[in-house]
Amino acid sequence: MLHSSDPRQALSWVIQDLHRRGWAAGTGGNFSLVTQRDPLRLLMAPSGVDKGLVQPNDLIEVNAQGQVLAGNGKASAETLLHLAIIQKTGAASVLHTHSPIATLLSRRAEAAGAIAFSGYEMLKGLEGITTHTTEVRLPVFPNDQDMAALSQAALPSLQAAPPWGVLIAGHGLYAWGNSLFAARRHVEILEFLLELHYRELAIASH
Repeated sequence: MLHSSDPRQALSWVIQDLHRRGWAAGTGGNFSLVTQRDPLRLLMAPSGVDKGLVQPNDLIEVNAQGQVLAGNGKASAETLLHLAIIQKTGAASVLHTHSPIATLLSRRAEAAGAIAFSGYEMLKGLEGITTHTTEVRLPVFPNDQDMAALSQAALPSLQAAPPWGVLIAGHGLYAWGNSLFAARRHVEILEFLLELHYRELAIASH
């Protein structure tokens, strides 16, 4: 279903898959797929729905102002951050997960402003990384209940952000890519690296 020619089927499959992995429990997380660039159109899951139950026909269509053009339900307040990421990075898909480890580590690393990973072969699953002998830094942005303010504050940093993701402190991971397939891969790789980082910290504390 990931490679379905129907973007609704593909996106709903990805949402359900991320939910099954425990990365978008309950109504947590939000997910978007660009279907048209000019004028901009996104497919998204509506706000407040159980992500494990999202079907193709449940998805809403949203414009560049975050307004719902088609479908039932409201757009998430976090649509503004999706739009900011798409605007600054040219992403085709943005996937926001709420895994326990990403949420926990994002709070722990907020003061440092980033989490660094190095030495792992899986780094090569990230766009632009060709060797494990490098250091990758995943930025951590402060959270804000005012999503318009958070989105505006994030814009300058997104310009310089790596082409695959950021953490929002106490909130979780935003990952993106130049296709739905790439965005999902970046979620998987970053969640894997965050899991390793958590285990490294646990080992070091003993």
